[in-house]
Amino acid sequence: MPNTYHEIAFTPAVKAVQEAEGSRAVYAKYETSEKPMKTELSEPEMMFLRERDSFYMASVSETGWPYMQHRGGPAGFVKTLSSQEFGWAEYVGNRQYITTGNLAGDDRVSLFFMDYASKNRLKLFGHARVIAPGDPLMAQLSDGAGAVQVERGMVVRVASYEWNCPKYISERYGRDEVQGALAQMGARIKELENALAAKS
Repeated sequence: MPNTYHEIAFTPAVKAVQEAEGSRAVYAKYETSEKPMKTELSEPEMMFLRERDSFYMASVSETGWPYMQHRGGPAGFVKTLSSQEFGWAEYVGNRQYITTGNLAGDDRVSLFFMDYASKNRLKLFGHARVIAPGDPLMAQLSDGAGAVQVERGMVVRVASYEWNCPKYISERYGRDEVQGALAQMGARIKELENALAAKS
């Protein structure tokens, strides 16, 4: 069974470079081995998406230029709608609408979801569509938006995905992770101070 992610990513030009650089034989075996198609997210992938507070998404313009966009929000702002679809609310920003415009001509996107603390990276290919503010689906996508003005929604249907190796991913920690570690450290210091005070 072929691996869909590699079928999408490994174009003839990519395979030619792999051949020239000596890695083609390895990937050729990987492509033809019995591996899942990875067109549907399993629970680990869905949980990973729901736990993220940011991601990167690339779209392609009608002139062929790629455009990379960062999206962020509180952990959980990405909603898994099914094993094949996930989405999020789009908030009012700088009103350039580059990604939205690109999707009008080509719905293909590529996304990177990063967990820097654990050095995990999930790569996805998909087809994205814009959800209008009045669409019933917006109730699921904008959950917890609070006072932030929601402009539209975005839903991605998974074409394929792949977990990437942790090599060269720099460890970084968010505020909540740092505060949690400091709280544990503070509790331990307090415990040791109490133990010392009891002995004196």
